Amino acid sequence: MTTEFQGQVEYPDNFEPRCACMLLLDTSGSMGGEPIRELNEGIRVFAEEIKKDPLTRLRLEVAVTTFGPVNPMQSFVAADEFTAPHLSANGGTPMGEAINHALDEIEKRKQYYLSHNLEYYRPWVILMTDGAPTDSWNASANRITQLENGKNLIFFAIGVENADMNILNQISVKREALKLKGLSFAEFFLWLSNSLSQVSQSIPGDSVPLESPRGWAEV
Repeated sequence: MTTEFQGQVEYPDNFEPRCACMLLLDTSGSMGGEPIRELNEGIRVFAEEIKKDPLTRLRLEVAVTTFGPVNPMQSFVAADEFTAPHLSANGGTPMGEAINHALDEIEKRKQYYLSHNLEYYRPWVILMTDGAPTDSWNASANRITQLENGKNLIFFAIGVENADMNILNQISVKREALKLKGLSFAEFFLWLSNSLSQVSQSIPGDSVPLESPRGWAEV
């Protein structure tokens, strides 16, 4: 499959419905050392797992944005072509700016689907952070709530180590924020790949029951 980004269909032989997933990852200085190493390993596992199912390879699209500062590391690409980026830790935690960027990119991707007559599933945004925002986050939280209430987004907030879970639950009102069990990044990304595969094998608009997060979350 060829890829074009200048107004043409990126995958001209693929007319399957699309499921967009944005990984919104905190790479601030506090993630240095073992946390960033485990996060990199988790994304590597994710990149391998999402290629195992033929339908997921066609339907799932993944993008990666890191923050500390905000850095769009990977624009949306088919699962079959997704390669895990190497992340390093530095900077602060501009979470509000990062969320707004992610939501803007999701909206652009939805417009792309519509302009090319492609069905799509509710987009996913996965926020992972070990701290608290160092910028204003209320407006971005309101955007998430509105999109969730309109069934236009699925947003997961995952707290790592010393994350401010109180703020995360104010950002993710519709779906309770979850605390990662230790540094179980690989277990989380395995769960995420399985969940997205289940969604990709369903019909857009259908409700899909997800596996319990007990293997990776403090519940």
